Amino acid sequence: MFRPTQLPGDALTRRMFLGRSACGIGATALATSLASTFTSAARAASEPSTRRGVVHPLHFAPKAKRVIFMTMAGGMSHLETFDYKSKLAEMNGQPMPESFTKGQPIAQLQNAKLTCFAPQHPFKKYGESGQNIAQIFPHLGEVADELCIINSLKTEAINHDPAHTFMNAGTTLSGRPSMGSWLWYGLGCESENLPGFVVLTSNGKFGQGQPIASRQWHSGFLPGEFQGVQFRSQGEPVYYVRRPSGVSAAQQQDVIESIAALNRQHDEAIHDPEIATRIAQYEMAFRMQTSVPELVDLAQEPAHVLDMYGTQGGDGSFAANCLLARRLAERGVRFIQLYHRDWDHHGGVKAQIAGTAGEVDQAAAALIKDLKQRDLLKDTLLVFGTEFGRTPMAQGNGRDHHIKGFSCWLAGGGVKPGLTYGATDELGYNVTENLVHVHDLHATMLQLMGIDHERLTYRFQGRDFKLTDVAGHVVQPLLA
Repeated sequence: MFRPTQLPGDALTRRMFLGRSACGIGATALATSLASTFTSAARAASEPSTRRGVVHPLHFAPKAKRVIFMTMAGGMSHLETFDYKSKLAEMNGQPMPESFTKGQPIAQLQNAKLTCFAPQHPFKKYGESGQNIAQIFPHLGEVADELCIINSLKTEAINHDPAHTFMNAGTTLSGRPSMGSWLWYGLGCESENLPGFVVLTSNGKFGQGQPIASRQWHSGFLPGEFQGVQFRSQGEPVYYVRRPSGVSAAQQQDVIESIAALNRQHDEAIHDPEIATRIAQYEMAFRMQTSVPELVDLAQEPAHVLDMYGTQGGDGSFAANCLLARRLAERGVRFIQLYHRDWDHHGGVKAQIAGTAGEVDQAAAALIKDLKQRDLLKDTLLVFGTEFGRTPMAQGNGRDHHIKGFSCWLAGGGVKPGLTYGATDELGYNVTENLVHVHDLHATMLQLMGIDHERLTYRFQGRDFKLTDVAGHVVQPLLA
């Protein structure tokens, strides 16, 4: 505390008082500033870095560095894609045996007459591995020896939105973090100029377009900086990311730095983690003004690459999004999710599923080939899946929702190629061999990325949460 030096007769000049007071106030301000700086540095060192992530060092040696998750939104039928059932073909038009369906949840066929409905397309064995794949996927057939097909998936939600939520977040409850956010939080991002989690969507022409809510890529209770960012492959790639007319880069940078300084001062006062998110998002948006236009300029790609994917670029198709996914992967984005909203086939399944398969087959196979020729497939995990499968029973000339057994495939990133794993019964209703729950799929994905799913947690409202909740085990036979 400042104590004025006493002059004879208790006299204290005005000049001495002001001078010594100024020194005291200055010293106090300096001490406070330094303490704040050291406190901020200590807190920054203890809190997760967007670039590095909280899992440091990794729990395991990683096989994959990034994930491209191709989501076939609407419920892709396993019976017309990757899980052929000859017995179901034999029983076409006959009553579905009650032993399969009694007491089981059925979405829209509850209390209806249940009739067996044969697979609508022939299958063929492809590659040296002899993978049994529907002939509506000739391009995927060409890369069959790269695929690890799972025919024994099981989920918990029988309607689209909660089923997507379960596939993305490991729960049917809204408000939990998506797997892309978990991975970004756990591993950080290798790119300085792009988000760690990017989402692209496309529409088709042959199914009922399945709406996808933006909360499917939300960060939930994780810090907001880990939320997925939706890019658009047509028109403006990211809304409001371009610099306003008449504002130079230097002027905008000055504004962002000034706002960041004010936000940091505010953070010192109230210690709100969302302020750090706000600062990071302002800075990321500024860097994206340069990185995003270059990223989405597919005119840079040679003609033979565009032809391989089946796109001329910038057309908003699944093919264009697959090519963008490869470019995002090259630039260090951790989790890339592609939604194709064209798989809800309650009617006309024969013609419509052939059309939808044609929208994704060439590009998905091209993505595998392209990553491989660039030496990126070995550390990029590809997932091609859906929220649930379709019933062996007819719904007119279509199929209803089905959660007891369905299919997906993985490729690259440390999975065993040329493998078909698990099986459903002779009619494709229940899993009978090597069941893989959605929690198991998540646990296996995390393992491939170098993370123990039991140890990637976040404390919220007095409980440690994780992507796999209180379940999940790593499916070791899928690992190379």
